[in-house]
Amino acid sequence: MPSTATAAPGSDNSAGLVLGQLKDDILTGFFSPGEKLKMTTLKARYQVGVSPLREALSQLLVEQLVVVENQRGFKVHPISQAEMQDIYQTRSHIEALCVVQAIENGDDAWEAGIVAAAHQLKKSASLLEQSEADLHRWEALHQAFHTAIARGCQSPSLLHVRRSLYEKASRYRNLWLKQNMIDGVVFDANQKDHNDLVDAVLARDSDTAERLIKEHLLAPYRALKNFVY
Repeated sequence: MPSTATAAPGSDNSAGLVLGQLKDDILTGFFSPGEKLKMTTLKARYQVGVSPLREALSQLLVEQLVVVENQRGFKVHPISQAEMQDIYQTRSHIEALCVVQAIENGDDAWEAGIVAAAHQLKKSASLLEQSEADLHRWEALHQAFHTAIARGCQSPSLLHVRRSLYEKASRYRNLWLKQNMIDGVVFDANQKDHNDLVDAVLARDSDTAERLIKEHLLAPYRALKNFVY
């Protein structure tokens, strides 16, 4: 689906708008891994000039979502099994650290936020049987659920690292969603993970919650490791 927000070339917020739009297009797979990002295509899609596009691309280069192609332009960062393994294993440890600290530091409002986010996610099951846009809406609710748990750690630095790893994992996870989540058996297992995690977190059972979140976050890696090279 084409981006709808636009900004006039040269406006102060053009680069910021394009950064968000282009990042979203990369993370959701509109631009494929390894695809060349042609200026003519980007200018037409985002309705901005070259300068804000280069600013946005430079930022995404720092975030390792794009790479420079032979000093002549940019392309989407390729995917590989080695990168996927590194991202998912690191992410599982960081997420587990967030969860354990959240159990130690979270208050009643934090618990209420988790229950509300879990309820919204459970109600959204039908989205997975509809359009790709609805699939992305489900993923946003899924991320909101896990963020509701993690934010209880009360560590801005830890949450920043967590967010970066989430974005890097998004391209792989979206492949997994398209291949697996329409399967009712897989979805039911995923939902059981969420229910068990909520129970452990609200019971302040750190050991169980740590084990559950690691297993949950590594599921996409296990499903995709034979399909990504």
